[in-house]
Amino acid sequence: MRRPGALPPVRAWPWWAQVLLVAALARLASAVLLVLVARHQAATPWAGAAPSYPEYVGLFWDGSWYREIAELGYPEELPLGADGRARQNAWAFFPLFPTLVRPLLAVGLPWQVAAPALATLLGAAALLVVHRFVGEVVARSRWAAGPARRHLPLVTVAVVATHPAAPVLQAAYTESLALLLVAATLLALVRHRYGAVLLLVPLLGLTRAVALPMAFVVLVHGLDRVRRVRAGEPFPVRERALVALTGAVTLASGLLWPVVVGLATGEPDAYARTQAAWRGRDGVVPLLPWWDVARYLVAGAAPLLLLGVAIGLLALVAWPRLRRLGPVAWGWVAGYAAYLVVVLEPGTSLVRFSLLAFPAAAAAAGAALAPPGRLRRALGVAALLGLGLAGQALWVWSLWRLVPPSGWPP
Repeated sequence: MRRPGALPPVRAWPWWAQVLLVAALARLASAVLLVLVARHQAATPWAGAAPSYPEYVGLFWDGSWYREIAELGYPEELPLGADGRARQNAWAFFPLFPTLVRPLLAVGLPWQVAAPALATLLGAAALLVVHRFVGEVVARSRWAAGPARRHLPLVTVAVVATHPAAPVLQAAYTESLALLLVAATLLALVRHRYGAVLLLVPLLGLTRAVALPMAFVVLVHGLDRVRRVRAGEPFPVRERALVALTGAVTLASGLLWPVVVGLATGEPDAYARTQAAWRGRDGVVPLLPWWDVARYLVAGAAPLLLLGVAIGLLALVAWPRLRRLGPVAWGWVAGYAAYLVVVLEPGTSLVRFSLLAFPAAAAAAGAALAPPGRLRRALGVAALLGLGLAGQALWVWSLWRLVPPSGWPP
């Protein structure tokens, strides 16, 4: 019997309270790491040596670009160098997050307080939606009753919250907002709430360059619904039309920001040229950067490295535990991974980008919860979380900490 006035055990708390507790503990652990590493941070163009916590999470790396956008807006013309090529500029960064921060700046909060605070709140909201999504797909699948079915949503939240790049969820970056919108879009698709998807994907298109792979998810979802018709599940004409419309709007959302940049600057290819400025190339070339990076890293062994990467990605996509989460979860991981391979120049930012592939974390959590015996399951979950936190320490020290004059971006 519980003593009068005593708090109930955590397992008796409402699901949302458990999620927020996990989120708070994870962000506190990341904050401790950031504060400790900040003591060893040399002076940079963003702040002096040993910056404060708000400076460290609000002004460093891309946070400085988002601050410029929030306070000054975008340049009227595409900034060009003496050679006529686009210089690195604010048009590479999407507008929704700095737009959301502006009202906080208007009431007097400095950027380095307002932006990380908003990102932290959005990150907590994202984890709530991740929990709902995983719970929904488990309920709709053939998972047998047991610990995995009961605990998978919360363990997935813990794995995502302790991802090696999870400190970015409390920094002036777009990951928190993007994770929230991705998880909400996937949840809406699973629930067949296509009106919500139509509202969410344009916002996603103004947050990160990840709306295009979401179109693949819509395609996979539509094909799955057609397949289920044979099993007697209804797929009314109205919903078929909505799925088709959703796919079209999602594709358009993936092109929305490049079109806006082209119209604003008067240069139709301004966004692509801006992206090329970060790559040191004349343009964004699909797939070729993987070969170039592999040759830079291992020279003649580049084909073997790329083969290993390809096998790893195929193994992830074919992983039964991922497929067990349903077509929407599988479609997002597969489409997002393929999109990154095609458009990305591989580098250290891949760790951060992988944070959005959260259904893979659910599959890993499912593997940790699969063995019989409470102790084995607890050890498996502890190992996942321990690896994540160790990865965070390495990520913050090696990537977030800048050793002037230059460093690899987080």
